[in-house]
Amino acid sequence: MPRYDSARDTTLAARKSRGYNVDRMATEGITWQDALLMPEDGKRYEAIGGELYVTPAPSRRHQWVSDNLVAALRNSLFEPGHGWVYSAPIGVEFPETEEGVQPDIVFVSRGRSSARVNEGIRGAPDLVVEILSPSTAERDRTIKQKLYRRQGVRQYWIVDPDAEIVEVWDFEARARGPARYLHQLPVRLGGTELGTIELPEIFAPDD
Repeated sequence: MPRYDSARDTTLAARKSRGYNVDRMATEGITWQDALLMPEDGKRYEAIGGELYVTPAPSRRHQWVSDNLVAALRNSLFEPGHGWVYSAPIGVEFPETEEGVQPDIVFVSRGRSSARVNEGIRGAPDLVVEILSPSTAERDRTIKQKLYRRQGVRQYWIVDPDAEIVEVWDFEARARGPARYLHQLPVRLGGTELGTIELPEIFAPDD
């Protein structure tokens, strides 16, 4: 996904008064508050490590897989009362580092309910799910994996619709690498398994 690296404008006010030209806008020192001022054009704007990242609108396949996962997670986590499941677009802000992202899916447990604010999520969710696309795959596996680990996310799922596999990073257990699931995906909160997701149903075609 392209980054935008031209010279940074002196102030946010000056940028806003001139109108945004994202292709020419600098990304050095970008914060989540900067990203929130980007145009409402169907793209997702994220601030990670002082840089701006832009993600185009998802494909039909991406959206289908996301909707299926949200339904399964609501069944395993929301309906029994373990917490709340949200899908994009929703902002997740990490205020201590002024970073922010818009994941595909997040889960916030009742133990972290204070992270739920009017603007979205402020602080680390328990679970973050990113669904790969050709333009985001490298970022999801590197930059975002490191971001979620250091910000205190418990689990991070990387969903590959092409390979029909889910990689699970268990940061709470300090896993050094991801577990990979092709058939049944366990849904855990802490060390407790709360259900399973049948991945063939998640990746089933929409026709």
